[in-house]
Amino acid sequence: MGNVLETDYLVVGAGAAGMAITDELLTHTDRSVAIVERRSAPGGHWHVAYPFVRLHQPSSYYGVSSLQLGHDEIDEQGLNAGFYERAGADEICAYYSRVLETRFLTSGRVRWFPSCDFDGDDRFVSRLTGEVTRVVAQHRIVDTTYLEGEFPATSPPPFEVADGVRWIPAGGLAEVQEPPDRYVIVGAGKTALDACVYLLERGVPADQVCWIKSREGRWLNRRFQQSLDQLPQMVQGGALLIEAMAAATSTEDLFARLEEANVFLRVDPNTPATFMRGAIVSESELTLLRRIENVVRMGQVRRIEPDRIVLTDGSVPTTPQSLHVHCAARGVPRRPRRQMFEGRRMTVQPTMFATGPYMFAFLGVVEAMLDDDDDKNRLCEPIIDWRTDTEFLAAFRARMNVDLVASAYPELARWMKSTRLNPTSGIRAYIDDPAVVDARATVKQHAPGAVANLHKLLAQAA
Repeated sequence: MGNVLETDYLVVGAGAAGMAITDELLTHTDRSVAIVERRSAPGGHWHVAYPFVRLHQPSSYYGVSSLQLGHDEIDEQGLNAGFYERAGADEICAYYSRVLETRFLTSGRVRWFPSCDFDGDDRFVSRLTGEVTRVVAQHRIVDTTYLEGEFPATSPPPFEVADGVRWIPAGGLAEVQEPPDRYVIVGAGKTALDACVYLLERGVPADQVCWIKSREGRWLNRRFQQSLDQLPQMVQGGALLIEAMAAATSTEDLFARLEEANVFLRVDPNTPATFMRGAIVSESELTLLRRIENVVRMGQVRRIEPDRIVLTDGSVPTTPQSLHVHCAARGVPRRPRRQMFEGRRMTVQPTMFATGPYMFAFLGVVEAMLDDDDDKNRLCEPIIDWRTDTEFLAAFRARMNVDLVASAYPELARWMKSTRLNPTSGIRAYIDDPAVVDARATVKQHAPGAVANLHKLLAQAA
């Protein structure tokens, strides 16, 4: 029969979501938590991320509420110069191990089960011993794996690769031993952007990089995603968004205005953007990426042969000496939305336009502070992970709805204003900053029109 484990909460997965939720449960309740993780350490996908990856946003508002990540330092060199530091994969994994050891396990209320597979019901199995443990969760099973993503390091290419073709996943760039005659980057998402930047920063000539992009993306400008002493810039970005939203005559017009104001960025301004993932880039990165002139736009790659690359809309030549870099994993899957709080299960999904740790921690606080599941589900209605302009607007509206509904719960509202995971939590310190004063005036003037127009734009899209 195996072992029987009794606990208040079972959290499945020790990535950003599971760690943030557990942290809030420990802070706001006296209940016990068991964490089951299939990897050997906490940190989720950061353990399989390409080695040169860094956070999109400053370290200062990533991780869990109770323990700071980074040192709130501003980078002085490189493409992030002038902005707050962004932790890399090794630092983030070490940080989550520190959270587990110094915050969770020392509480005496957390039990940790690494290298274990959860069966989706009430059991988990050790990968090392095969031992089966049945779980009796008195309050809730928190499933953070429903939308677990796929990444180049763990997923095969979504195209055929013939014998004799030289190829690697994105992370393999850090291990290249023999320089190819050129690099062929396959993908249009943030991984592909990072791969191109990695090569160009390290002296690879732009004419030795071929970039195969099936579509053009739209990206958030890192200048407007800063915190602490640069928080006034974030407030300015929000004001520009509200002003554009109030004046826009269509969704296309709205994003044209936002790109003109540099709130959103596009690598190739002459190619229409057809997707967005909420990823953040800097203007200096775009300047570097625009040096790549050999950009192939012939649809998706279907097959790579030693002498040609076959795409949906044609083919282009290649050589056995070229190194083809797989950056085309699908990331977060698109699965049907489920009710977040359902019986004794919480199925973690995106709920609003926000950074992941803040959004996940919010779920933990709602679970801890509210008693009624109907109230919880009203605050935490799942949305589709935004990939299009319309989906971004829906996520933005969901964020406004959350802020509005949460105001009816004073303790929850106080947490939202104080947690370090909310980038704007320190706004009171800058309330008299001229940029903040001007931005607040802009929001006050245009907010009613922006809200009305947002509903109108979404209705038109529907």
